[in-house]
Amino acid sequence: MNVLGIIASGVAALFITVALAKSARRVALRPHIPDEPGGRAPRAEALRRTGGATAVLGIGTATGAALWLGAGDDAAGSVGGLLAGAGAVAALGLVHDLRPLWAALRLAVQTAAAVLVVCLAGLSPAAGVLAVVWIVLVTNAFALLDHADGLLTAVGLVTAAGLLACAFVGGDPALALLPATLVAGLAGFLLHNWHPARLRLGACGAQFTGFALAASGALIQAAAPSGRAAWAALPALATVALADSALVLISRRRAARSPLRATDDHIAHRLRRVRVTVPGAAVLTALWAGVPVATGTLVYAELLHPAFLLLPLAGTAAAVYALLRIPAYAPPRTAPPRTGSSRTAPSRTATSRATQDRTITARRRTEAADAGAAIPAAAPATGVKGSAPGRGAPTGTARTAAGHPTVPPPPNGRPAEAATAAAERG
Repeated sequence: MNVLGIIASGVAALFITVALAKSARRVALRPHIPDEPGGRAPRAEALRRTGGATAVLGIGTATGAALWLGAGDDAAGSVGGLLAGAGAVAALGLVHDLRPLWAALRLAVQTAAAVLVVCLAGLSPAAGVLAVVWIVLVTNAFALLDHADGLLTAVGLVTAAGLLACAFVGGDPALALLPATLVAGLAGFLLHNWHPARLRLGACGAQFTGFALAASGALIQAAAPSGRAAWAALPALATVALADSALVLISRRRAARSPLRATDDHIAHRLRRVRVTVPGAAVLTALWAGVPVATGTLVYAELLHPAFLLLPLAGTAAAVYALLRIPAYAPPRTAPPRTGSSRTAPSRTATSRATQDRTITARRRTEAADAGAAIPAAAPATGVKGSAPGRGAPTGTARTAAGHPTVPPPPNGRPAEAATAAAERG
């Protein structure tokens, strides 16, 4: 297949994807009557979630048309098997977007599609088993990157560009057909998937992208000349996807969480926690992916020694270690300790009560003293003798002739009248 045919296929994939995505976007953003007050129409939300089907149709149509026109040459069987396997995975992903399926069923379909690719590529049994494991692993690793707007689309675009360069360097342009249409289709879909995303790749587009990248890498490595270090260069192109999977597994292992439960602990989620915007997270991750992709491509082209691959791998390990230090899960809610609260609260209550008691007592004493000072002492009546000390009433208490104590006069300034009334009562 010549270069012009590859360019034509890429242009066709770009225009088909843009046209389909624009139509799907108009339908998804069309106002509908929601089922609940303030809710979103389920049909519009389903169209937004399954927007990746437009990229699958654009890339698949352009690639299939090129193969039908005889552009695949000797590798038409391998590329056709790859396209059929990716289509089966995408169809299952579309069903999963509408109604979630079991993870075991998805893995079984991905494994069957990988076996189809390996059988049509004519690999040996040992190499075929390794290729199947690699395809399934990388497919799910790339699918996990679909956790932020534009992230998987940008990383997939960079990775497909690296595979396209490796296919041209390896001298087999037919294997560059699918990477070329991937680059064009993902670029067209990125216009609608950038933040704020109007369309999403979903399981359909994410699994198709991951499978196409992984299977293309396996076919390019199988067709690589014997003198090239394809065994080290091509796996480096999936460094970021594998790093995100490792980050998620380590985090959930430490937190004793299920590895299959979706949680906000991926690369973009942690970058958001350190004040990085959603577009900034996509750009940083794409630049991160570009370093191992460029290094792997130069190693595959024999422009760098394979030892240079250790640099992006070491940088990726350091980045994963730094991301692990960013908290990904909310701290559990813990009740206040009962012992400290039971001791502290009563002590504070007892202290306040004692203070109030002392205040009330002092206030009463002050009022009593003021009242005693306000009442004048009774004047002894005429002819009345005071009692001796230690007998009867205390010393200084006035008594009547009959021995009864006198009544204290009221505070009206008339002590004589009060004494006379007391004498008459006695």
